[in-house]
Amino acid sequence: MTDAIQNTGKGKRWAGYILSGLPAVFLILDTVGKLFKPDVVIKGTVELGYPESVIVPLGILLLVCTIIYLIPQTAVLGAILLTGYLGGTVATHVRIGNPLFTHTLFGVYLGVMLWLGLYFRDSRLRALIPTVSKSL
Repeated sequence: MTDAIQNTGKGKRWAGYILSGLPAVFLILDTVGKLFKPDVVIKGTVELGYPESVIVPLGILLLVCTIIYLIPQTAVLGAILLTGYLGGTVATHVRIGNPLFTHTLFGVYLGVMLWLGLYFRDSRLRALIPTVSKSL
């Protein structure tokens, strides 16, 4: 275990694992859909304005970023990369005028969970963000 994990209380660490794990599971399922390209994924991607040819490359990109996030030593880099990826999803939904709270902000919800999970499980990140209460 790294110092960052050892210096995190057990409750915070478990909260971090749960908050990190939920969006990671969703992103892995999204990756599987992109790699196997069932009809619903092809239809949805084309409706969002992207050609079918980008589905597998996006799936590979998402898989690599998610794996980087799940490795403790590279989790911050993974969170940064996933933040960029999720920003693209938000921009796509804004561009086509999807509903705000259910579609457009879904990437924001995932991003907040990713970063909050990382915040709880890594004391180095908490040291960088001192504005959040020490009681968290």
